[in-house]
Amino acid sequence: MILERIACIIIGYAWGNILTADLVARHQLHASAFDIGTHNPGMANIGHLLGVRWALVVLAGDIGKTAAACVISWLLFAPALGNLAVLYAGCGAVIGHNLPCWHHARGGKGVTVTCVTIVLFDPLIGLISLVLGLIAVCASHYLCVGAIVIPVCFLIGECWVHASPETLALCAFLLLMMILRHGGAVYRAYKGTEPKTNLGVHRS
Repeated sequence: MILERIACIIIGYAWGNILTADLVARHQLHASAFDIGTHNPGMANIGHLLGVRWALVVLAGDIGKTAAACVISWLLFAPALGNLAVLYAGCGAVIGHNLPCWHHARGGKGVTVTCVTIVLFDPLIGLISLVLGLIAVCASHYLCVGAIVIPVCFLIGECWVHASPETLALCAFLLLMMILRHGGAVYRAYKGTEPKTNLGVHRS
């Protein structure tokens, strides 16, 4: 079943390459999301520049592309892989979002894609992890802290329910991707040099 696993990752990667924030920036501002604001193709950057409505459009797009990758993979490969098809596709989507082939492997930070993946794979543990991540953000005022707390809690939760080694390896991969994207910001937050998160966004 190696080919099925690879196929799920490829499907996820293809969908992950669609960066909604960049599409919105090009449509509304006639510039790439990589060239404006914080230079990150994510919801927060677009929200600060264009307001809540367009931030929600980015959020919906990132949710939609991840869900599409996971559902397509599940429909095609569930007989062979079961719900692991969702997790493989989600990992592929995170790779595609963070390392898009069309932008020299420089993409977003993968928070929304990761959150959608874990909720689709295990709704209960996924939602609990999201709530704990939100609490971490509210307590610390750093989005980067929540970004890492979420996959940490999910991995712990899957360990608690005695998930298979393969599932735990994929969960650990999602955590690794978050650490690679947000670890530097967490370290700067620890040192007191990272600006705290403004939980509001600019309204236009």
